[in-house]
Amino acid sequence: MTDLHELAAFAAVARLRSFRQAAVERGVSASALSHSLRALEERLGVRLLNRTTRSVTPTEAGARLLARLAPALGDIADALVELDSLQDVPAGALRINLPRSAARLLLAPMLGRFAAAYPRVQLEAVTDDGLLDIVGAGFDAGVRFGERLAADMIAIPFGPPQRFVVVAAPAYLAAHGVPGAPRELERHNCIGRRFPSGSRYAWEFAQDGRSFSVAVTGALLFDDDELIIRAALDGAGVAYVYHADAAAHIAAGRLQVLLAECEPAPSQYFLYYPSRRQMPPALRAFVDAVRG
Repeated sequence: MTDLHELAAFAAVARLRSFRQAAVERGVSASALSHSLRALEERLGVRLLNRTTRSVTPTEAGARLLARLAPALGDIADALVELDSLQDVPAGALRINLPRSAARLLLAPMLGRFAAAYPRVQLEAVTDDGLLDIVGAGFDAGVRFGERLAADMIAIPFGPPQRFVVVAAPAYLAAHGVPGAPRELERHNCIGRRFPSGSRYAWEFAQDGRSFSVAVTGALLFDDDELIIRAALDGAGVAYVYHADAAAHIAAGRLQVLLAECEPAPSQYFLYYPSRRQMPPALRAFVDAVRG
């Protein structure tokens, strides 16, 4: 097929009636432009330009070709301008993978603001508490706690650090007593959490400068934060939850914080994505929104 650059070069020469001016416009030498046009004519098997020492004019065939090329080249130029404008007005699909807790605590509060600011971005959020390979699964970005990030990803903090607290309903504590140390939880009915991998979560604590975990047991085992809190509110046992999820219940006295002196350091969620030389505009918009 004839190269589009050669056709654009011919159109420039035919329109300007000058190799020199066309060469300046296209940023090449006049001799290179002349050689390119001769190669085009040879490949097409028709003369497109009449050349003299003083002038360059299209032949009849060249004039007909120019008449068809000019609108098409104009459409191509307009399409490229429109594409450039999309870099300034973010648009397109954006797929993000994140845990349900991050979707609830971090993504949900910003959705209205993001949708209003970037109406041309189609955001798809898929919640998954497993450690998914976002690149292999076709996602643009993901959200995880910092300790679970792959080293080859770009990551930025997403939202405030998240505290974890041990809570129970006053009725449960009145019936079963208040644990005075993390190890005493082994004698309590603890509402457990199961990871997608199948493993059971051991509750994490920190005391006297060291971190440790307690493998709790109990009659209830869930993979959903709302179920865990609901069970705790109903007095079914002791729960280990995000403080942000339980804050309203704690303030109202429906749940009581236990072992506050042994809370682990807060964990930070990060938005992460592969390193790219040219970040898609939709992802750039979301990154800017997260940075706030």
